[in-house]
Amino acid sequence: MKLQLVNEQVLQWKMNQSLMQSIQILQFSNTELVEYLKELEKENPLIEEINYDDAALPYHSSTDDVIGPGEINASKLSMYDLLKKQLYTLHIPEKMRPIVLYGIDSINENGYLDVELQLWAKQCHSTLEQVEQAVKLIQSLEPAGIGARTLSECIILQLKISAVDKPLVHDLLENHLQWVAEEDVEAVANEYGKSETYVKGLFAQIKACHPKPGHLLDTKIDHYIIPEASIYKEKEKWQLSFYSWSTPKITLNESYFHMRGIGKEAEKYIKEKQTQIEMVKKAITYRGDTLERVIQCMLEKQSLYFEHGTHMMQPLTLKDIADELALHVSTISRAIAHKYVQTPNGILPLNFFLQSGVKQSNGTKAAALAIKNMIADLIAQEDKCKPLSDEKLRKLIAEKYTIQIARRTVMKYREQLQIPSSTKRKEC
Repeated sequence: MKLQLVNEQVLQWKMNQSLMQSIQILQFSNTELVEYLKELEKENPLIEEINYDDAALPYHSSTDDVIGPGEINASKLSMYDLLKKQLYTLHIPEKMRPIVLYGIDSINENGYLDVELQLWAKQCHSTLEQVEQAVKLIQSLEPAGIGARTLSECIILQLKISAVDKPLVHDLLENHLQWVAEEDVEAVANEYGKSETYVKGLFAQIKACHPKPGHLLDTKIDHYIIPEASIYKEKEKWQLSFYSWSTPKITLNESYFHMRGIGKEAEKYIKEKQTQIEMVKKAITYRGDTLERVIQCMLEKQSLYFEHGTHMMQPLTLKDIADELALHVSTISRAIAHKYVQTPNGILPLNFFLQSGVKQSNGTKAAALAIKNMIADLIAQEDKCKPLSDEKLRKLIAEKYTIQIARRTVMKYREQLQIPSSTKRKEC
């Protein structure tokens, strides 16, 4: 009875170890998996070779060029690439895209806009109002503070979500920067009629801001993106193909298993290392199988997006996928974390296909990104002398796309797109 209990405990421990290994490897990105296996190869002498079949090269996304399966360019992502990559999650009207891209290319290494607005407008054959709209779009990117024109604007952009007195901060940074540098609490308190406690809190918030947000996208650091799989159309059907580097093959050095007279300690060591490799191999297989199921589910649920574009994105949550695949939500979350897939629209993070839903008056849901796309498209095509009001946009979305939403929802998404109200868009 005692021996049976011990055996059950040992089995339970091995199962727990295997489960922990599977969870750890499931949440690894491709680059993290490669690094992990490199370290494993160094410390486990039983490993003869780890074969990735294809060279696991670093890749970058391109939202402009349609890339076929296997035709990915190896590159390191610069600060400019990283900023442009974020644009895909914002729907930007086509006529605004070159203006925004020009602005991003005009950001200096510290993350500040380094171009006069008038020159920007002239170079892009656009209006000053369009350039100002482009500035707001750029300043909505991460990290906070990017695209600022002055230090005070940079700090205020980073303090945007706090309840700080922004006019006070602007005046303080523009006219009394020395007080901030010296942390002269008394001088600031006297100048603005604030308590010393308030000023100390303000200083703490300012000190937490990064004066050079461009450095947070340090181009000296390699930002590698290795897609797990490719989604492409073949013979009128959307196909999912996994790259072989997602499931590397581990080959053992068989000579260790033919050793004789090496002693119990050495035999125990070899057995432990063999068990370690077997658990890793099972975990890699589990990672591959889970990812395939999750991405296939995403492809099926977002098939209209692949056919018609972002205005046909469907609401999709982690729970939806978990219910479909009979898996735990945490498993889906780990499976998609820091993972990418190659598509005709560039290399996209898997969480791009997760879309929050907006409840319609009929009880069904529509994807928030799709509605933003519709709003931007309608505004891009409007008569500039008679711009569309939020109420008119609501009605057009109902007529054209059969999506019933409230006017306040239209207003909220229009503001998130950094698009001014109809009165401010009027040009004649």
